Amino acid sequence: MYSLSRRPIKDLNWSTLILAILGFWLSASCLIDLLILPSLSAAGMMSQTGFASAGFLLFGIFNRIELVCASLVLSGFLVFRRHHTLSHLKENWSIAFASLLFVIPLCYTYFLTPQMGALGLQLNLFTSFNPMSSAMMAFHSGYWLLEGLKLFTGVMLMRWCYQSLVSLDHAA
Repeated sequence: MYSLSRRPIKDLNWSTLILAILGFWLSASCLIDLLILPSLSAAGMMSQTGFASAGFLLFGIFNRIELVCASLVLSGFLVFRRHHTLSHLKENWSIAFASLLFVIPLCYTYFLTPQMGALGLQLNLFTSFNPMSSAMMAFHSGYWLLEGLKLFTGVMLMRWCYQSLVSLDHAA
């Protein structure tokens, strides 16, 4: 037992982990936004009555995955700050950007998705139903604004992580 505890444990490569998480997260987000949702809209599924509950379920699951990814990215950049892996200015901005990346899925999970799901429900079967009301369009605008901000912030963090990884490789 004593010999097992004396073995040196290889440190976790946080740059590679963060790059993998951000790559998965941003590509999955682009896949949903640029392929799945437009194809569902083109098929006419968004105008059906059950789409709001299906969309709420789909985005509810994906929002929780986004929260896990965001918390891992924020943890990784806190590790970078602790070990002074990045330059001082990048350390400060990376914590701010990673925190922003954590707040965006929180907004999705606890504000936008429930509100959009509620607006999309048809509660009275005897009245005409407009799934894209003006309130829903305002929420969609907010969603796309947050998606653009998430993509920009995620790409910046990926760039800094890659630069950190390359500089560590050259130093070794």
